[in-house]
Amino acid sequence: MPLTTEQKQEIVKKYGDNEKDSGKPEVQVAILTKRINDLSAMHFSNFKKDHHSRRGLLMMVGKRRKLLRYLENKDVARYRKIIKELDIRK
Repeated sequence: MPLTTEQKQEIVKKYGDNEKDSGKPEVQVAILTKRINDLSAMHFSNFKKDHHSRRGLLMMVGKRRKLLRYLENKDVARYRKIIKELDIRK
């Protein structure tokens, strides 16, 4: 199930500077993480052979990885804060 507008606005308010700041890497990583978690938890447990959605999932993971790498190079403190809040790395 895709993210609703209310869910996206809630994520933007939490991780952005204001309610319309959806361009920050933290906001983009949080939205991608929510989509990845929803897709991997619910969808692939029911549809194990859905390889088209699996490709989309891998593309989202790659995009999130690139954003996190950018954030790590730009500001390590913000990078560490976002991975801790979203519980991405172990």
